[in-house]
Amino acid sequence: MTISAVGFDLDETLAVPTRDRATILGDAADIAGAPPLSREAYLEAHARNLTGETRTPIFADLLADHETDTDPESVASAYRREIADALVPLPGIEAFLDRLRKEYRVGLLTNGPRVAQRDKLGILGWTDTFDAALVTGELDAGKPDPAAFAALLDALGTDAAETAYVGDDVDADIAGAADAGLTPIQVLYEGGPEPSSRATVHLPREDLATRLPGLLDEL
Repeated sequence: MTISAVGFDLDETLAVPTRDRATILGDAADIAGAPPLSREAYLEAHARNLTGETRTPIFADLLADHETDTDPESVASAYRREIADALVPLPGIEAFLDRLRKEYRVGLLTNGPRVAQRDKLGILGWTDTFDAALVTGELDAGKPDPAAFAALLDALGTDAAETAYVGDDVDADIAGAADAGLTPIQVLYEGGPEPSSRATVHLPREDLATRLPGLLDEL
């Protein structure tokens, strides 16, 4: 079946931080007066809290392992400001998405709390960039749960067999899309996840805007 729709991950796929995320986390902890927090522990807590309103439960989990009176909400707010301020779109990506929408239904499915992810879209100026933009904080499940991808398909009005999904994360994006019946396309970059054998296509992230249209034509 011909591809008629494309879904995208947000973080590390279409937009990247200008500073290392571990550094951003450390800066946010310092601003809020929290103890040092590890990036690895943050990712584990984030994975347990994909459908929340804010990052406060994530930081409550993290701070529970420390003897501290720091308010989790204050760390969540500091981190939201720091990460949003550091996030920038890939070069040329907005014009690329605009062109892509002329031929395909284009959607976004991003893991994370509603406030944090909607804040990113607002700062990037992407509130009207997609035909459908879904944040798992507004859904009943997050990636890689097939229900999250089913919500994207429903919002786009397309079938899984005619929809490609582009992301970087081996489990959440690639395995999740494959299990839901979509065609997974993995973007690769230095320091990022290893190539997944389940991806239909592997694509250097810096070539996304120039090479993806041709690849979609071949699928």
